[in-house]
Amino acid sequence: MFKPKIYFIVALIISLLSQQAVAQEVAPLEKVQLNLKETLEFALENNVDAKNARLEILISKGVVGENRAAGLPQINSTLEMTKNVQPPLLILPAEAGGIIPDDGSGGGGSPDTPDDITVIPFAVNYQSSLSINVEQMIFNGSYFVGLKAAKTLKTLTEFDKIKTENDVLENVKKAYFTVLVNDERRKLVEANLTRTNALLRETEAMYEAGFVEKLDVSRIKVQSNNLKTELEKNEVAVAVSKELLKLNMGLPESIEIELTQDLSSLSNEAEILKMLSQSNTNRVEVDQVITNRDLAKLDLKNNQIQYMPQISAFGTFQRVSGAENMGSIFQSDRWFSSSFVGLRMSIPIFDGLNKSFRIQQSRLKVNQLENQLFFMEQNVALELFQARKMLQNSLRTLVVQEENMELAREVFEMTKIKYNEGVGSNLEVVEANSTLEEAESNYFSALYDALIAKVDLEKALGILQEGLID
Repeated sequence: MFKPKIYFIVALIISLLSQQAVAQEVAPLEKVQLNLKETLEFALENNVDAKNARLEILISKGVVGENRAAGLPQINSTLEMTKNVQPPLLILPAEAGGIIPDDGSGGGGSPDTPDDITVIPFAVNYQSSLSINVEQMIFNGSYFVGLKAAKTLKTLTEFDKIKTENDVLENVKKAYFTVLVNDERRKLVEANLTRTNALLRETEAMYEAGFVEKLDVSRIKVQSNNLKTELEKNEVAVAVSKELLKLNMGLPESIEIELTQDLSSLSNEAEILKMLSQSNTNRVEVDQVITNRDLAKLDLKNNQIQYMPQISAFGTFQRVSGAENMGSIFQSDRWFSSSFVGLRMSIPIFDGLNKSFRIQQSRLKVNQLENQLFFMEQNVALELFQARKMLQNSLRTLVVQEENMELAREVFEMTKIKYNEGVGSNLEVVEANSTLEEAESNYFSALYDALIAKVDLEKALGILQEGLID
């Protein structure tokens, strides 16, 4: 009689635990508030490309240390144990048989040995050796060139890091502005929908009173439905642009973001005027090409220095032992020492013109990078000219679109007043409302273009990282 009660209690416990687990799974998302500067600084620390660029600098430091280590003493030790299954043999003239006694091992006077030779074993059954080898480079031209090349490579990775950070800042700034503009467009459509719905209610009331036709109500309903669809599109655009911003920042998807700056706070007229008047640039792309050219010159120098000799000193200390039985090989009286030191000079004489052809290739690579540097400098100047003109044009367009928006709003208000007073038509109100919506949309498009043009000019001047933490 207690079983149903027990089953009920167990089921209740399982149900409560399941509800608790579900409650933990659907915990509210964490939200962070960020202005533009905080967003950029966060991206520099957490963007995947930026983090990999910092790791690349650490790798280049390892390359410098690896090249430096080649000039330090190289010490190696070897411990060897050998069992001679078939010991090596020494073949001597037959006359040696009278000098070297025959121990029955197959040499000397063995009946299996031809009469004109004597064969004797050259090793014992078990051999062991312990050796320590030391080698020190004294002169190697490639070593000194390699050290300088490794340091130059580290400099190149630092420039690569700056270039990567600039790309991250450019993408994050544009994504930040996209979120703000999309949100403003969403608010704009919401306001238009509110205004249109209010007009729809007024028109429906006038229709019920017999002052307007059913056609007038239908026109406004169509406009209201279109605005509802447009609002849904803008809400999706805001959500997608936020996700893109989080991706560029390196922010986890589970964290919600709220942007604390609006578009008006990002329009600094004094800053824009200063940028438009600035002529000097600090483009890291030029530094990258210059550093690559320096590396190519070092490669040329390395190939040229291969004609010089290489000098190194070496030494070896060795202890050897041998025995016929495995158990005797480690006895102290069976170990014997030997050592030697020496000086080695490697002199290149003829390599089939291999080095000569490598030198020719290196010279041509240097010429290629000289041409690339010339083109890069011209391209930087062109980008600066183009970005400055685009920003100037975008600002002029923004002023015109702002004026058009104010005029369209004024026309709509006047048209609505005329309509309410009975001296204007419903069609005029609908057309004025559509014109206002188009003018507002054009204004925000022009504002977005101006913000993007400002980022492009910052990139052309090489000042994307100004005002940020190091």
